[in-house]
Amino acid sequence: MAQTPITVPLLNANEPEARLVDVHVADGQRVEAGAILFTIETTKAASDVEAPTVGFVRMLAAEGDTVSVGDLLAYLTETVDEALPTPAPVSVQPVDSLAGDLRITKPARALAEILGLHLDSLPTDRLLTEAAIREVAAARQPIDLPDYGSEHILIYGAGGHAKAVMEMVQAIGAHRIAGILDDNPALAGKSVLGISVLGGRGLLALLREKGLMLAANGVGGILDIAVRVRLFELQESAGFSFPALAHPRATVEASASISDGVQVFANAYVGSSALLHPRCMVNTGAIVSHDCEIGRYTHIAPGAMLAGHVHVGERSLVGMGVTTAIGIKIGNGVRIGNGAVVYADVPDKTIVPAGKVWAGG
Repeated sequence: MAQTPITVPLLNANEPEARLVDVHVADGQRVEAGAILFTIETTKAASDVEAPTVGFVRMLAAEGDTVSVGDLLAYLTETVDEALPTPAPVSVQPVDSLAGDLRITKPARALAEILGLHLDSLPTDRLLTEAAIREVAAARQPIDLPDYGSEHILIYGAGGHAKAVMEMVQAIGAHRIAGILDDNPALAGKSVLGISVLGGRGLLALLREKGLMLAANGVGGILDIAVRVRLFELQESAGFSFPALAHPRATVEASASISDGVQVFANAYVGSSALLHPRCMVNTGAIVSHDCEIGRYTHIAPGAMLAGHVHVGERSLVGMGVTTAIGIKIGNGVRIGNGAVVYADVPDKTIVPAGKVWAGG
């Protein structure tokens, strides 16, 4: 019988180690091609692993496992009970055993030393990965947080997109930035555009306890929209909500509708009766004409021009300088490269190369 191995992809060239953070299917479950099977995460990126074909999932890994690029996560088989190749193990990361009962991966040990965490103070009830070390460091961080009011907002991320979000928030003037969270431990205690980086995700619960209720996602996710999605979900699970943000230099017609978490940047135009679903983004100078509909988490990149009645699905990227014909439909999970010209509907999960004239296919 044909058997299709599902392996750990490379998310970050500098991090062969990843963590299996979510398992979306059950062992023995039949799935269709394109179904999301797993979500894996490194310190820099997260990604969904999809089924390349139809089949029965034969699980080899478990949620919470630390895995390496190329490790087997599962097989897809034609029948639910056919024999699998042996052995088919998930690799174990090199563990530093110099600290008694402590089990810690070598990258995590290096990070602990950078953060000044003594090995004899670390928990011994589980294998410690870099993510676990960041959580320990955040929990022990001596930080004195004030009580926050309803006008305060948290920025998640400290990169280029976060800077644009911060300046947009300041230009709008309705919110006061309480601080920044970023999962890069080297940024803790530093500032970006004069705003302090408080720490990483380990502070979310404490910030919420202090009365902070609003957040803005400062991660653009242009290389991997799944990263942006997961950060929204992380903050939402901690109790945060996301106001719609439209730059004062953007034009949003009165009949247009923008939902929670939407970001509309400077010099963008959102036309009459346009509908922007939650957490999508219309970036700098983009045009979303009348009666367009933009799906959840979708990114309309700088300078893109959507004609009237264009519908774009969820988790899609319409690249910089893309132009479209009137009334076309762009599916879910589509990536349209910079400068492409789109004259026809684009099916789900299609990649349109940069500069291409798309007339269907």
